Amino acid sequence: MYAGENGVVKDEAEAVKWYRKAAEQGVANAQTFLGLMYADGRGVVRDELEACKWWLLASAQGEENAKKIISIIESQLTPQQRAEGQRLAREWKPVQPSQ
Repeated sequence: MYAGENGVVKDEAEAVKWYRKAAEQGVANAQTFLGLMYADGRGVVRDELEACKWWLLASAQGEENAKKIISIIESQLTPQQRAEGQRLAREWKPVQPSQ
């Protein structure tokens, strides 16, 4: 993967591209990793609310790492930020894979 695994050169922007493709199709593990990229500002502009959205979506599917992360991050957000992250997750719709 482009995130530096298996001897592949690390390209964070490319990793975000592929995580996003999978995350937008509802893949929980990719949603968790995309949230991490947003939280750390790796390959994208740092955005805690976008990270929160992806972790909430992954957590709702039972992804254990996302559940752990969201319990930590939500305690660091203001009530308004938590509400906004929840709104973003509620309004999100998966993208159908192109043929």
